[in-house]
Amino acid sequence: MIYFLTVNYYSTNLIIKLINSLLSFSDSNYQLIIINNSPDDHSINELKNQSTVIIEAEKNIGFGGACNLGLKWIFNQNKQGIVWIINPDAYLSENTLEQPQLFFDSHPELSILGTIIYTPENKIWFAGGGFIPANGSILELDLLTNNDTDYTNCDWVSGCSLIINLKNFFECPLFDQAYFLYYEDFDFCRRYANQGHLIGITKKFSVIHQPSSITNKNMFNKIRYSTYSYLLTLEKYTNIQILILRLTRLMVFAIILFPTQPKIALGKIYGIYDYVINKRKNNT
Repeated sequence: MIYFLTVNYYSTNLIIKLINSLLSFSDSNYQLIIINNSPDDHSINELKNQSTVIIEAEKNIGFGGACNLGLKWIFNQNKQGIVWIINPDAYLSENTLEQPQLFFDSHPELSILGTIIYTPENKIWFAGGGFIPANGSILELDLLTNNDTDYTNCDWVSGCSLIINLKNFFECPLFDQAYFLYYEDFDFCRRYANQGHLIGITKKFSVIHQPSSITNKNMFNKIRYSTYSYLLTLEKYTNIQILILRLTRLMVFAIILFPTQPKIALGKIYGIYDYVINKRKNNT
């Protein structure tokens, strides 16, 4: 059984496109789990059927928190299943749904697998993630274009299309709910990699993503959440010197951007403020 897990935040129309891409594989054994992070979006309930389960979050608890609701539900149903976390603004390409089970049968050593992600214009949007702890660089790399292996090891993969092989986990794998939005996928991968789990990325199957169809609707919040999460990530996976250097750069960039792009500048400033305040709370 493949369990698709997606998070709704006023994105019913986008999820319909995802469902339509699944319906083209009528003979496949799958279930779609939708976590509703926008409780007043009642239109999402119209999508419920035998193969689609909707779980109410009661309020917006962020991407990682919502995914955790779904992961717990799936883990209780089937501890041997495959969970494919997919963005609501993404959908499957052709000849995709039948392949993951065969892939994990051939490569049971993999715990977390990312897929190559394309834009609707067939351009690569994501093909692998790297990390350099020495300077705090979190990189998006093309590890697949010139690679013909089934998969390539990498440091992290995008939560836009992230597949979890539950067979390799004794306990339900969960995201860190300290992250409301952004970098929770990086933290998820690095945390479980540090526990010995293998992470890879493949181009044997793919998804199509409409970038920032949701988050770009509110640029201030997008920058605020990403700035906070970025600083939290640096704190967890680098050292104090790197953290201070990167934080200082963020402040300088915010000042420079303020006259021309005030929403982005304010987003950075508020993200830094959130991080500092939460840091103080955690130290008291």
